[in-house]
Amino acid sequence: MKPILFLAISLFLFSCKEQKETSINHFEKNKAVADALFEAFNAHQWEKMAALYSENAEFKDPSFGTSVIKQTHPQIIEKYKGLEEGIPDVRDSVVAYYPSGDHSVIVEFISQGTLPDSSKLFLPICTIFTINEEGNITKDYTYYDNQ
Repeated sequence: MKPILFLAISLFLFSCKEQKETSINHFEKNKAVADALFEAFNAHQWEKMAALYSENAEFKDPSFGTSVIKQTHPQIIEKYKGLEEGIPDVRDSVVAYYPSGDHSVIVEFISQGTLPDSSKLFLPICTIFTINEEGNITKDYTYYDNQ
């Protein structure tokens, strides 16, 4: 094999390996932020959970309608306190994490709890979290069937 071709192939393979390692590192960092969010959610520590978001984070959630809205930390806390009032034992169980680029992670989970009429909630949900370099969630795009 010619030295130039060998060098080009070697550089290409090294670059691919480096990119894969960087992607794995980003995924692990993003997953850690999502883990912290679900830990705070399940402990009903709304202030701790809200602190994981950037101020004025973007939300897309069927409970807000179809538009993207911005929420401050106090608004996030208020929303989840209201959820807890209606479903005191609300809890999320993560099914899977999916890498999605350097700044996002997709999380599939099940939200469960007891509704005011004593029926059981079992709601499959998927959320795309976008996370900045500081480790704050800047976007929370959540999808579920709210029928």
